Amino acid sequence: MIRANQGHSIMVDVELEEVLLPEELCHVRKMYGIYQHQGLIPKSRLYVYLLKDRDTAVKVGRHHGKPVLYIVKSSEMSRDGFPFYLSKNGGWLMKEVLVKYLEKI
Repeated sequence: MIRANQGHSIMVDVELEEVLLPEELCHVRKMYGIYQHQGLIPKSRLYVYLLKDRDTAVKVGRHHGKPVLYIVKSSEMSRDGFPFYLSKNGGWLMKEVLVKYLEKI
């Protein structure tokens, strides 16, 4: 049985799924202040977690108090060479989001 997902010299179906990156992604925080200067960073986590729709993001954010919604200009980031990763649960992961790609709603 062949189990690796890359690096083969023979034709193997590695079960990669092609996905389209949404024009915008969303992120919710419980406060505004610092993010207007440094963007979104993972802090103690590995990645910044982004969602593909505003309603879900706000719903998730309400679990932690009054949510502050950020729109991430994902298509612009992608054109500028930033990689995006789609997690198994449908969330999008980034190493960071610079301030110039954020819009506070």
